[in-house]
Amino acid sequence: MSERRYTEQEEALEIKSLRRTIAAYANYQDAAERDVKRYERSFKMLPPAHKELLFHLGLKYQRLRWCISMNAAFIMKMLETFEPPFDMSQYANVGGHDHPSNMHGHSHVDYCTHSSGRGDCSTVSISRSNSQLDGQHDNPKEDAKTHESSRQTENKKDEEEHMAGCSQPVGSNLGTSQGVDVSFNSDTDVSTAAYCQDKDVSSSSAFDHVTPRHCEGSLFKLNVPPIDVDMVRCIVRNIVRDWAEEGQKERDECYKLILEELNHLFPNRSNQRPPSCLVPGAGLGRLALEISSLGFASQGNEFSYYMLICSSFILNHTKEANEWTIYPWIHSNCNSLSDNDQLRAVSFPDIHPSSAGITEGFSMRTGDFVEVYSEESQESAWDAVVTCFFLDTAHNIVEYIEIISKVLKDGGVWINLGPLLYDFSDMTPDDDMSIELSLEDVKKVAYHYGFVMEVEKMIETTFSANMRAMMQNQYRAAFWTMRKNASRAKAEKRC
Repeated sequence: MSERRYTEQEEALEIKSLRRTIAAYANYQDAAERDVKRYERSFKMLPPAHKELLFHLGLKYQRLRWCISMNAAFIMKMLETFEPPFDMSQYANVGGHDHPSNMHGHSHVDYCTHSSGRGDCSTVSISRSNSQLDGQHDNPKEDAKTHESSRQTENKKDEEEHMAGCSQPVGSNLGTSQGVDVSFNSDTDVSTAAYCQDKDVSSSSAFDHVTPRHCEGSLFKLNVPPIDVDMVRCIVRNIVRDWAEEGQKERDECYKLILEELNHLFPNRSNQRPPSCLVPGAGLGRLALEISSLGFASQGNEFSYYMLICSSFILNHTKEANEWTIYPWIHSNCNSLSDNDQLRAVSFPDIHPSSAGITEGFSMRTGDFVEVYSEESQESAWDAVVTCFFLDTAHNIVEYIEIISKVLKDGGVWINLGPLLYDFSDMTPDDDMSIELSLEDVKKVAYHYGFVMEVEKMIETTFSANMRAMMQNQYRAAFWTMRKNASRAKAEKRC
């Protein structure tokens, strides 16, 4: 498939967007330290008797700093293995935190959409059509929907700036024998740096141990917007949903249902000619990998740099199960049963990706779903499309459904699971489109584009929720299997 090249303007904006994403990751520790200092300032304001009653909080804040340093060490290791698709020394004067529009005239955003205030995080897609990855947002109420990717929401006014450009598969290897196109540059062997294991709370700093070559000093001095800080924290929580044992309950509620349906619909899968399955809004890649392990030629599509950097690291650079440990719940003091619950460790990945029995052809394609899969080469190319917490990331959900119909073969199936918490519903710009349909109207649109309902039910689930928190935001998500009937779609068009 030919690769569309970036224009100079597109490349400059992509580099700006990527630099901003890397800066958000690189400044994770400093942003978290500011929170701890705020806690300490509040503690100092207490009268002496109250301080004595809560004397243990001083130790908690030191434990918090250690947890933060361990999260930062993982983040910097992840950045060290990341190979940017661009020369990051270019366009160094293109800066700021304004939010340019993409080539279609609407802004790109990375939100933790199903998230804290609404849930924990998940990713809302930012639109791009070349090599990229996705992300999300965190807020004080810690449990609700947080898409990809899937891409969140307390601060939806702050928009991420991923430009729509060219679309291409991004290559890298998963393990030794199976190829998994999940990084930005297919031509580079990625080197790794030593993981920071210094556990001295007072001096441990991920930045002292690992400084990625593309993280020049200026990136550590930027005043990173709060929405970007939240995006990084959201990714940390999304790791739990997709890649930790603690996220198994959510995966069973969502992914397992989808996998069982695929297994039922395609009972006679061939290793020589496996059925193909597209997974838009693939986030950190677990569902796409599970579908591949089931015997499908699976392709995930993601679009946010936040998500893609992390998914590429997990899929391509993990050496063994439970290799990494993070502390995903430390950034909210609300609704905790105990400090130990809040500060608990989570190991990941629960499986070794390259040992998961993936099917040949597994890949992650980066970019905006609309742009990438509107290409003529994608027409009638897929046996199945799986959308999980993805439909409501659209500016125009009708366009999403139209493209899903277009890329499916006649008789192909569309499996969907998710709510309708439209990511752009409270956006302020007058020129920013957001089409918010009821479930009934969504189904009417699907029928118009030739889909026939085969299975339909409502599923109760959470999204990136802290299972030990005092508050859990539940979704009544729509689950369906529809089959494309091309003759019906043509009849609708004639009418």
